[in-house]
Amino acid sequence: MNHPVRLRDAISETGTTPLIGVFDMFSASLAAQHYDGMFVSGFGFAASHYGLPDIGYIAWPDIVAFVQRLRLAFPRQHLLVDIDDGYVDPETACHVVQHLEAAGASGVILEDQQRPRRCGHVDGKLILPLEAYLEKLQMVLAARRDLVVVARTDATEEGEILRRAEALAATDADVILVDGVRSVEWIRKVRAVIGDKPLLFNQIAGGKSPRLSLPELTELGVDVAIYSTPCLFAAHGAIDQALLDLKKADGRLPEFTAESVGVAQSLALLEKNISRHHQLATQAG
Repeated sequence: MNHPVRLRDAISETGTTPLIGVFDMFSASLAAQHYDGMFVSGFGFAASHYGLPDIGYIAWPDIVAFVQRLRLAFPRQHLLVDIDDGYVDPETACHVVQHLEAAGASGVILEDQQRPRRCGHVDGKLILPLEAYLEKLQMVLAARRDLVVVARTDATEEGEILRRAEALAATDADVILVDGVRSVEWIRKVRAVIGDKPLLFNQIAGGKSPRLSLPELTELGVDVAIYSTPCLFAAHGAIDQALLDLKKADGRLPEFTAESVGVAQSLALLEKNISRHHQLATQAG
């Protein structure tokens, strides 16, 4: 199964392809019940794997190992992987891209930030000179075989956003992302300067970009939408509330009802990830 080709085909179809941000194997197990594609979010991975903010702590072997586990458990899901700045230098970026493609990734996002890096929806971002980023991007494009490569700019000044978007669209990158885009008007401006190159939009709760539905994004000419953190933020709220409730009840668990999640429900979800079950499902189909 050629995962990059499958993702490229999905992007080329009419409508906006959604990819759901996951932060660990359990969140991925839930996301797979509802969507065909996952986004390996740097924000979520830094939070779950290290308990740290997404400001450059991620080590590339950890991301590769995570993608290997994801691909074994979810052989049919699209897996788009955030690789930040390629882990600083172009040689490392190329090495990581080849490892991820061998591990079964569908695509990667490579940004033009320089260290210390930041989440794309916060202030204080620093960006590489355009020529330095384009050199790194071209090396990554030459290193991949079929892997989908999303070229991302974190520029915030209006003229620089358009200059970079146009320059990225002129490369062989498959998709363009302007992160932290602040309005529908600016989505239209980016769409106009990149021509027929596919466009990706990143939505994050509390971020700088507007809240838009998939039909609205399709109307704006957006081909892919990544939802970086819905699973992480939902877990944050739900876990915090569950522990507050447990504390208020002096340690007595809540009554188990038909709507509750317990041992049987979690086991049923996780057993679907066992690789031999995938083979049986394929034979049955």
